[in-house]
Amino acid sequence: MSSFNNCIKFDLDIKEKNIVLKDYFYKMVQMKKHKIYEAELIQPACPYCGSLALLHNGHLVTNIRYLTANASLPVIIRLAKQRVKCRDCDHWSMAQSELVNKYCSISNASKLKVLSALTEDRSMTSIARENNVSINTVQRVLGNCSHRFIDSCEYLPAHLAFDEFKGVDRQLHFICLDGDNHQVVQILRTRYKKTLLKYFGRFSPQARANVKTVTMDLNFYYQNIVRACFPNAQIVIDRFHMIQMLTRSFNSLRVQVMKTFDKRSRQYQLFKSPWKLYLKKFDELEKIHPRYNWHYKDCLTQAQVVTEGINTSTALENSYNLMQSFIQAVETGNTHELKSLINCQDQIGTLMHKTLLTFKHNLTAVLNGAALPYSNGCLEGFNRKIKQIERTAFGYSNFTNLLTRIRLEEDLYKEKEPNSLLMTA
Repeated sequence: MSSFNNCIKFDLDIKEKNIVLKDYFYKMVQMKKHKIYEAELIQPACPYCGSLALLHNGHLVTNIRYLTANASLPVIIRLAKQRVKCRDCDHWSMAQSELVNKYCSISNASKLKVLSALTEDRSMTSIARENNVSINTVQRVLGNCSHRFIDSCEYLPAHLAFDEFKGVDRQLHFICLDGDNHQVVQILRTRYKKTLLKYFGRFSPQARANVKTVTMDLNFYYQNIVRACFPNAQIVIDRFHMIQMLTRSFNSLRVQVMKTFDKRSRQYQLFKSPWKLYLKKFDELEKIHPRYNWHYKDCLTQAQVVTEGINTSTALENSYNLMQSFIQAVETGNTHELKSLINCQDQIGTLMHKTLLTFKHNLTAVLNGAALPYSNGCLEGFNRKIKQIERTAFGYSNFTNLLTRIRLEEDLYKEKEPNSLLMTA
């Protein structure tokens, strides 16, 4: 019996000595084949006084769902817990085990496996199906580790990145990342100015003075928050958002110029079909091998197409040259050239002029974006990961569950053991 017991316990990875495996068999439960293990949980001593003088009074049989390598064959441990009365202190007690928590029928090993699966990009339905538990059990395991991600208000990194993402009920949630190690600092339910001022106001003046740079897009009230909360921080406008804003302005001007021509004309076709060429850097365009295009019925290289297209309008040509010079100045970090381009007085489109006027109003932050190496690239990549999490789950209706799932799928927590995150679930 001892050899049989040890063999089954080794197979199930049960290390507790008070559990004795007695038998195993197959049984149909709810029209599904199950593997049943019968075991007894022994109470060796009184948990109150430690006395060995116990009076046994039957068992409480509990069906415990356990790990299985085959999801189509669930494993159940039919555990008989001893009920005892201490002869010395007259206390009644029941045997308890680390295999399963009190008043629970899901083994802790199954919960650890569920929690480990929650660190991957998977739906709760597939996790529940693989572990032979209900979706509510997976949600409880997720909810019971949510308190682990309450961040302290004692330290702030030197370089921060601000942005927002669309989450529960299509609302915009605020997210803040560390610009150096790309770890999440905080995710808030809303991005309102009052909420952000209240959150950062909980930090000590020393922690807020430690912040040196804050990278963001051209959101107007983020800058007011930085000036109010971080006295030593420099505002850095993300390079990607600057170039994106400029290229969108130029693309709108291209469409306006294109619509001035007849749809069957050569000039219209030069703007219509190869529109992506106008947004590329001129140095990356093909300049040697011409290709025939049936729209404008001619053999031209990519550089010839763009050159012929922008020559149809003075404003379009000036805007194109300005955009190309701006991109080159941002990539090389040439702040003097960037400043002169922002103060450009050439004939350009109305929307392009408004874009340059926006850059002029945020001149210091724009120049910092070109001069300093920090950007919102890490934050944009993390937002893409959040979108994938929401897409896999077909959306979230609970912000706490979404927040916990995001933090669990961080690389920081993927490397940790699941039992360091799991509490009594």
